[in-house]
Amino acid sequence: MSTLPAQFSAIPCPANHYYSAHIDLLLDSYQRSLNASLLSAVGCDALAQQVFAADFVLVSHNSDADPLFNYANLTALSLFEFSWNEFIGMPSRCSAEPVLQAERERLLAEVTAKGFIDNYSGVRISKSGRRFKIQQAVVWNVFDAQQNYYGQAACFKDWFFLS
Repeated sequence: MSTLPAQFSAIPCPANHYYSAHIDLLLDSYQRSLNASLLSAVGCDALAQQVFAADFVLVSHNSDADPLFNYANLTALSLFEFSWNEFIGMPSRCSAEPVLQAERERLLAEVTAKGFIDNYSGVRISKSGRRFKIQQAVVWNVFDAQQNYYGQAACFKDWFFLS
């Protein structure tokens, strides 16, 4: 497992403003890519806190050649059965079983080429080995206002357990 990125070393909380700058980056990229809002703006820290506690999964990974997770909200942490410190810095490919990683790579290449997809379905695996299928996931490229690439993010609300 990789070293935990220093800028995301603690679980989102008031002391780190729930990583509001990172959340702004994710939500702004979502807005620009899909021409829609993921959440209504309620103020910087309040919005980041709302995202962290949301009833949908939101995860992101960085732009490394083997991307590392750099954000997960509480719903994601619960679904994948990881603590913040276990999940952040983990290669995002580990969220899929080895036999399904080629499909995941195809998905990420499509997102890179098109900017986003808004109807992804696929099987993922939790820490305990529990398999679940996600449906109607949105995956998008994360860019800042100057078009600097930061990685990719995904959100979904629909999933069911397979095992």
